Amino acid sequence: MSFKCGIVGLPNVGKSTLFNALTNSSKAQAENFPFCTIDPNIGVVPVPDDRLDKLVKISNSKKKINTTISFVDIAGLVKGASKGEGLGNKFLSHIREVDSIIHMIRCFDSNDIQNVNPNVDPIRDLEIIETEIMLADLESIQKRLDKKNKKNINKNKLKILELASDCINNNKSLKILNEQFSSKILNQTGLLSVKPKIYVCNVDEKSVQNGNKYTENFIKKFGDKSTLIVSAEIENQINQLESDEKINYMKMIGLKETGLTVLIQKSYNVLELETFFTSGPEETRAWTMQKNCSAPKAASEIHTDFEKGFIRAETIAYDDFIKNQGWTNSKTNGKMRLEGKDYIVKDGDILNFRFNT
Repeated sequence: MSFKCGIVGLPNVGKSTLFNALTNSSKAQAENFPFCTIDPNIGVVPVPDDRLDKLVKISNSKKKINTTISFVDIAGLVKGASKGEGLGNKFLSHIREVDSIIHMIRCFDSNDIQNVNPNVDPIRDLEIIETEIMLADLESIQKRLDKKNKKNINKNKLKILELASDCINNNKSLKILNEQFSSKILNQTGLLSVKPKIYVCNVDEKSVQNGNKYTENFIKKFGDKSTLIVSAEIENQINQLESDEKINYMKMIGLKETGLTVLIQKSYNVLELETFFTSGPEETRAWTMQKNCSAPKAASEIHTDFEKGFIRAETIAYDDFIKNQGWTNSKTNGKMRLEGKDYIVKDGDILNFRFNT
């Protein structure tokens, strides 16, 4: 299962620098002028998971394979993007293709890095982006609610589009949609405004631990649950270092874990994703699934034939697998279960699927 998180924001807020840090590459250009990035860059990033190493050791696996998540560096949006300003229509179309949005917010002062606005104001900058996204949605909704198109829309989707239109036109929060409909149903509408969001406050080095006046005001308004304070430049520097140097540098600046690790974790949370494992002598592998995923659906992540011919899933909870040191002792001690089609897979389950081809 492939999931994409799109990094959006105004020009020169640090999107490409963050992308480079995430992908540990220089694939994305990072220059000091607007619209440096025109075509989106896509990077596939392994999801860190300490559980994998423990499973590899117990199963004596030849290979370890992390699950992955994709990040998309989308070019900077500007005021008027919904009307085509700054190649806005093209950029907005790229956002439609992602599953969640990472809003990159400038929260630092600099005479060296050009700012498209006269001053630093993260709340205003976010409102510019979200307004353009909502205006693009409104235009899309109006086209779809036209008489000739309306008759082809199912009742659920029609209700969502009408509610969204009412919210945008009357300056009401779109949260009502998230409260009434699942994220899966909302994603099927193609609306940008209802995609899960993470806010990344990009700060300078001295603010990376405790933030600054800009992050304080931003968090006061938007909360800290989906807000992350990161220095994209520092994260990029950390990724250029060797393992020991990296640890020492992080200790020196007071970082317990990289902002990128936290960002990946938050991305998993907002997308409502979980992980199951397969583990044996050949390989130990992590697999991505949606929360509340049935056993046959989880099996389809490995191969569609596994879902079609699903019989049972040999299942061991992660803690039981570790405690009993693998499959054999887990079976002997009654910790392996045979689960059927109705079983909802738990995060961390180690699974072996029985199926007919």
